[in-house]
Amino acid sequence: MPTAYILINCILGKEEEIIKQISQIQQVKEIRGTYGVHDMFVKIQTDTVDEMNNTITNSIRKINGITSTVTLVSIPEQGGRG
Repeated sequence: MPTAYILINCILGKEEEIIKQISQIQQVKEIRGTYGVHDMFVKIQTDTVDEMNNTITNSIRKINGITSTVTLVSIPEQGGRG
């Protein structure tokens, strides 16, 4: 199951609104606001790589107020607990 972690930056003051919108996306398994360089991180899991690409490109990155994203795709064979 493809898994990706997306680090998101957004317009100041839009964090709660963006978190609410992203949490409605079916493939989103976790979303958290963060301190530091990025404003939040999102964990998504999909059935296929194409679905993952579509979720990131058409569902997450197009949300109003998001200014940038960094996507980290996990390598199932390296590390983890499940």
